[in-house]
Amino acid sequence: MIRWLAAAIVAAALLAGGWLGWRTLQERRADPAATRVAQVVPEGAPDNIETIATGADAVVDGATPMAQRVATLGLLNKRNGDAREITLKPGGAARVGDVVVRLSACEKTAPWEAEPLTGGFVQVEVRGADRQWRRVFSGWLFKERPSLNVVQHPVYDVWVKSCTMSFPATGPDTESVGSSPARSSAPKSPAIPAPGATPTPAATPAVPSSAAANSAT
Repeated sequence: MIRWLAAAIVAAALLAGGWLGWRTLQERRADPAATRVAQVVPEGAPDNIETIATGADAVVDGATPMAQRVATLGLLNKRNGDAREITLKPGGAARVGDVVVRLSACEKTAPWEAEPLTGGFVQVEVRGADRQWRRVFSGWLFKERPSLNVVQHPVYDVWVKSCTMSFPATGPDTESVGSSPARSSAPKSPAIPAPGATPTPAATPAVPSSAAANSAT
């Protein structure tokens, strides 16, 4: 009796697993966006992207505006080893299967800064077995310091690879190097003759003649 009961339970489990697998396959066939990177937001996923407030002191005049920057993110499915590159502008989102990656901002330090840093504010949403979307990560990710913040998820990993932006070459406090110095009004020192050169005799003042002196008296 116990053997028959165990066999019935195993058969029911196999049937349920096969039915779930068939349903998942049918959903993927009916949803082409699940097999490619798409710049779409799926229904039911959280659609709010947190606003990143950058202080006025952090903004460099003349740098690329946030809306025109382009970030490249890496996405890894640790279950099947599938690695993708996702290119987004701030405010954009991309879907790959059951994961949605959003980019709210990307930033990098100026070339004249002592320590280079490249970062992006990323949000990750994953669709679970119950077909519900849940946000599993929201925060800054840094290329040079990945340990500062990581996406803690058993299946998906996301990291920042680059942030394309430019900085101004000059600013209001830039000093030009190599410009001609201002002329000095101080008297110049007499030129020193080169060794072996014949010195030029100094001009002697004219002495009035005796005839001119007698006529003056």
